[in-house]
Amino acid sequence: MTPSESALGATAAAPASAPAQAPAQTLEVDVLVIGGGPAGTTAATLLARKGWKVLLLEKDRHPRFHIGESLLPMNLAILERLGVFEQVRAIGVHKPGAEFPIDAERYNTFRFERALDPVFGYAFQVKREEFDQLLFRHAQGNGVDAREQVKVERIEFGADGRPALAYARSADGAALQVRMRYLVDGSGRDTVLGSQLKLKRKNPLHQSAAIFSHFTGVQRREGEDAGNITVQRFAHGWMWLIPLQRGVMSVGAVCFPEYLKQRRGDSEAFLMRTLESEPSVWARMQGAQRCGEVHVTGNYSYTCSRMTGPGWVMVGDAYAFVDPVFSSGVYLGMNSGEQAAAVVDGALREPAREAALQDEMTVRLKRGLKHFQWFIYRFTTPVMRELFNAPRNFWQVEQAVISMLAGDVFDNRAVLNRLRLFRFIYALTAVRMAPQALRGWLRRKRQVGVDFRGDTLQRGNP
Repeated sequence: MTPSESALGATAAAPASAPAQAPAQTLEVDVLVIGGGPAGTTAATLLARKGWKVLLLEKDRHPRFHIGESLLPMNLAILERLGVFEQVRAIGVHKPGAEFPIDAERYNTFRFERALDPVFGYAFQVKREEFDQLLFRHAQGNGVDAREQVKVERIEFGADGRPALAYARSADGAALQVRMRYLVDGSGRDTVLGSQLKLKRKNPLHQSAAIFSHFTGVQRREGEDAGNITVQRFAHGWMWLIPLQRGVMSVGAVCFPEYLKQRRGDSEAFLMRTLESEPSVWARMQGAQRCGEVHVTGNYSYTCSRMTGPGWVMVGDAYAFVDPVFSSGVYLGMNSGEQAAAVVDGALREPAREAALQDEMTVRLKRGLKHFQWFIYRFTTPVMRELFNAPRNFWQVEQAVISMLAGDVFDNRAVLNRLRLFRFIYALTAVRMAPQALRGWLRRKRQVGVDFRGDTLQRGNP
């Protein structure tokens, strides 16, 4: 089977119940992609290049604010394959590594060039509104029919259990119906399919909430460390400082929900009090001026019970999101978008292979996500603080951790084997620090049941 040669068709069919409304436009495509973020645009671009007729629908208009500004080195190979590497370099800040302050004077810096067999020894920090818009326009330039301000409201399934018709509506109220042969859900935390099919589950092992904004005048690290992301633990979670272009710094705190629930009234005042509690961060905030809104978002962690089904696949945050501590979100999204493009292309050409292709994608992506999750669940514990504050490269374990921070958690067996050794070292350290380790575990477990309200970005989370 080869890619469809037919042009997009359009028919008029006015709903009987609302004769005064304009007739809905109907399009027929090979692939419908929901969501114009990194995951959706990656899948759409690659599928269009293979000759398929691809429609991408994004509910917002670019540029639009989004968090998740720190890319990983493993992102860069995907950017090269997409053909946008130099454009991203132009809008980004060179990121040689990630640093974890020990105290107000000392930092442990994990440089990506020290990873095991690094493909790229650096990454970029980007404003997501610029990055996402770049990827969206690039998709359009590669033959994707990419439309903004069109929200997919519902998917209708056929008698065979496969997506058959999508109902969407544009910002001006115009109705759109889309007949597709395959559906890619890259709708982010809206997770259109996850919500409709009731697949979205609150993470039973981890929960966090965040408060953040953009500032100018924040002190940057000196020399080659100026582009690093700073990850600072504090009593109630961890803070980030991400240097962006034009003197902007993204600053925020991912907190235990029970701490963020103490917020009353002024979110900016709460954010500043939180930053002030950590001397090494507060010292860099002297003279800072806020240049963006203060955002609050909660119920970060969820996973859908399925990633694929007959005729559909989820990518990026539509499937799962844990915590941004290791900046894995954009990479996992683009990586899954690339994998989904291969699955969809193979399934459309050879339908008998669909189940096997979907299973292979699911196993691979869950394996990589599992390694990030293990570290994320334990990052704020006293045991992990001990190990990160005094890293040792015994049997190249430290280099394997740097590889994990770079995103190399899928196929590199040398890395995966050493990460398993790190888990053993963690267990031994936990036994040695048993009282502190138990207190940390109990506090983390308690957060899962905390109900947080006041989300300014993603209402309706699980």
